[in-house]
Amino acid sequence: MKICILGNGLTALTLAKALTKQNVYVDVLHNIKNLNISKTRTIGISKSNIEFINKNVININKLLWKLNKIEIFSDNLNSEKLIDFKKDNDQIFSTVKNFKFYELLERDLYKDKYFKSKLISSKNLSFIKKYNLIINCDPLNIITKKFFNKNFIKKYNSNAYTTIISHKKIINNVAVQIFTKKGPLAFLPISNTQTSVVYSIPNNDNKTKENIEKLITNQNTKYEIKKIEKINNYALGFLNLRVYYYKNILAFGDLLHKIHPLAGQGFNMTIRDIKILLDIIKKKIDVGLPLDKTVGIEFQERTKHKNFIFSNGINLIHEFFNIERKIKNNLLSKTIQKFSNYPPINKMFTKIADRGVFF
Repeated sequence: MKICILGNGLTALTLAKALTKQNVYVDVLHNIKNLNISKTRTIGISKSNIEFINKNVININKLLWKLNKIEIFSDNLNSEKLIDFKKDNDQIFSTVKNFKFYELLERDLYKDKYFKSKLISSKNLSFIKKYNLIINCDPLNIITKKFFNKNFIKKYNSNAYTTIISHKKIINNVAVQIFTKKGPLAFLPISNTQTSVVYSIPNNDNKTKENIEKLITNQNTKYEIKKIEKINNYALGFLNLRVYYYKNILAFGDLLHKIHPLAGQGFNMTIRDIKILLDIIKKKIDVGLPLDKTVGIEFQERTKHKNFIFSNGINLIHEFFNIERKIKNNLLSKTIQKFSNYPPINKMFTKIADRGVFF
């Protein structure tokens, strides 16, 4: 059996490797020869998802920086701590550089007999008719524009600014999220001497673009910064796809859902989708059923409601803190601070962040 994947980003290669590991032939078709992966972007991966990747995709332990605590603060409470997620002497989640993960997958796949990569035209995709199942991870091709353009969309009118700071060596195993007066700011350790930074700021704050380094430095209370790498930025938005499939074509990855990076859950949602898709495909192969449009139908039935609830939960958190920031009221922060101190609630939030809803 052979599956076609459109696109050659991190999601496409992760999915391709998960499938080839099940002895499924995969053709990855893409229109960008040398994909430019930012060297200042990182992703956070939950513990359960790391276990899945190591077992079912590829071992990434050498790339990971393990964290055992997440601290969340708010300027509305004079920088008091809101929530404290931790597991005593245990990993709660890990960070990895996007381009390092991508390079590992790319090197491995090009030695895999079940894998082929082909450069194609984005305008002429008629030849994909020969495949029984097509998984579309490309947001710019003609298939996406024609069949997957009905979405629940919201523009945040904000940009995420990403960089990596180099600093004096410390024990660096605690991630920090600060809800500042300008927007959410995350410090995500990637080694004892480097930390990834993601700062989400409204577009109407023109001075921010000029002073982003200063803003990061002003919020930093932990690191003795030696260098700040080139700052990249990208527009933020919220998206949920209304219908996940068209005939035998299944939309996947960012085509299904986009969320605010404040909780670091975007790629974790995709990994959970890969778990379910892999389970559907494995079961069909085991009983000799074809990989066709029924894969998309079952995948949507099993994932759409979960993704909708989870992504809207992240959006709700963003909106609450955004309103609180605008009206300069700390009622929400105080409420979260109070309830997060109860161990059962803290434990429930930790499980949701690790495994998603309906765990």
